Amino acid sequence: MAGKKLVAYFSATGTTERVARQVAQAADADLVEIAPVEPYTAADLDWHDRKSRSTVEMNDHSCRPAITTRVANMADYDTVYVGFPIWWGEAPRQVETFLEDYDLTGKTVVPFATSGGSGIGGAHRALAAAAKGAAVERGVLIHGSRDIDKLVK
Repeated sequence: MAGKKLVAYFSATGTTERVARQVAQAADADLVEIAPVEPYTAADLDWHDRKSRSTVEMNDHSCRPAITTRVANMADYDTVYVGFPIWWGEAPRQVETFLEDYDLTGKTVVPFATSGGSGIGGAHRALAAAAKGAAVERGVLIHGSRDIDKLVK
């Protein structure tokens, strides 16, 4: 992909961060973390608990958790790779917060995800709605370096 590139990622446990660093290196892209104002605890991430923070957030499609991340020069980027763990078959709500914070008109948004077993299919619709004006690709579930090569092309 031509033009200046950015890899923005949300990682609650470090797994997606490791992959995002590899994607940024392979794509020759800048890297930024989508950081929540309030970091997640192990209890917050307990998907077995219907009252855990992550479960409550994911059950509320209008939820937009606050983030500390600001990309001052977003206009400079042509391609934005967006990385995240799959939560309940989707991207965590922080990713939508991030995308909705910018005018992405004319940009290409390329999702990538990490998962213990779920696919990335359910994430596309919400990401496309959040990244207004952007061309949002279907995305890739990353299992290893071959998947990164497919993502970066």
